[in-house]
Amino acid sequence: MDFSILPEILASTIRMSVPLILACLAGLWSERSGIVDIGLEGKMLAGAFAAASGAAYFHSPWIGLFLAIVVSISFSLVHGYAAINQRGNQVVSGVAINMLAAGLAVVLGHSWFKQGGRTPQLDDASRFSAISFPGKDALLNTPGFGPFAKIVFDHSILTYAALLMVPLTAWTLAKTRFGLRLRAVGENPQAVDTAGISVARLRYEAVIIAGILCGVAGAYLSTALQTSFVRDMSGGRGFLALTALIFANWRAWPALWACLLFGFLQAIANFMQGVHLFGFEIPVQVFNSLPYVMTIVLLAGFIGKSIPPKAAGIPYLKDR
Repeated sequence: MDFSILPEILASTIRMSVPLILACLAGLWSERSGIVDIGLEGKMLAGAFAAASGAAYFHSPWIGLFLAIVVSISFSLVHGYAAINQRGNQVVSGVAINMLAAGLAVVLGHSWFKQGGRTPQLDDASRFSAISFPGKDALLNTPGFGPFAKIVFDHSILTYAALLMVPLTAWTLAKTRFGLRLRAVGENPQAVDTAGISVARLRYEAVIIAGILCGVAGAYLSTALQTSFVRDMSGGRGFLALTALIFANWRAWPALWACLLFGFLQAIANFMQGVHLFGFEIPVQVFNSLPYVMTIVLLAGFIGKSIPPKAAGIPYLKDR
């Protein structure tokens, strides 16, 4: 391995981690309120399609981002209605959202753009490009230091927003009245209801926050990380985010490190294609499988130590 590419790998690690961080935090908000959210993958995919379509039509990434959030919240409200009002099986509802989003995005994409389910390629004005900080060019071109500066300074605004959401989420859930009530709903909704606080309202607020974060994650995929929407472009990131959430024991800061680990493995897979070891070329599939192998390892090794919120996945019956 050429260690001169290490700064590029680390910068790519951050880029690859952003959708995982956002989706993981979305799952954290939802499941801390007692609503299991298997539909992270579908909401990201729907958000990615809405963002790419809106950005291509209006030539504005911000309109694309807004549409992604609206669409993702809509799917979240469907899941919330099934789980909260109808007391349905939350896992089944989440799987249904994944299937619906995957199929609907392709059908609408083919109908609207006639490109086999893809959206048109976005130009630079329609994408979230890296922020141009004052003096950035000089900093990045500094001999020796420039490649490492890219790790921190060569990202889009959505990247910094995702990283900022980690301390914001940790602080809100641990230090604010809203966060403490939300956590209480996920642990003992009967006690919260007895105190005169609406369990349904808190849970709806949580799934809406989850929808916002999934929408931003989807918009990042299609308007920042890539230049268009393609079929199944989320690539299992929603399920990797759930794994990171379990591994992090439903806490924000450990979730960040777990997502960075998965992002690092994905970056390694991108940079290590065609690598030879002991005279043999290692198949690219070996590196592509690393995040999923690590998922199995983490679940097998740490699932017994992870304790989910006590009321997660259990419908609340007020008359019980």
